[in-house]
Amino acid sequence: MPPRLKNASVAATGEWTDPDDHVRAPAGDVHAWLPGTNQTVCGLPLAREGLRRFPHITWADVQPATGGHADRVTGVCRRCAAGLGARRDEKPWSRRDPRP
Repeated sequence: MPPRLKNASVAATGEWTDPDDHVRAPAGDVHAWLPGTNQTVCGLPLAREGLRRFPHITWADVQPATGGHADRVTGVCRRCAAGLGARRDEKPWSRRDPRP
């Protein structure tokens, strides 16, 4: 994996401002974005899709399981996650009652 992909920032469909810290944070669907480019890792053009850039927030910070800025994130782009090295066998669900 190229080292630039580990430093991916975030582009999102919406934004909100934290009233305590006065920091812009992403909301809605999030995509990985490399600063200096005009498209996401999955190939969506930022301006045409109406995505807002968040160069101060890293991709790891918007992951719903562990991220600190994931409060209002509703969806994470699976293609961007795959482009940054997520594994196919990491599923967002788990089987509770397997059949015999």
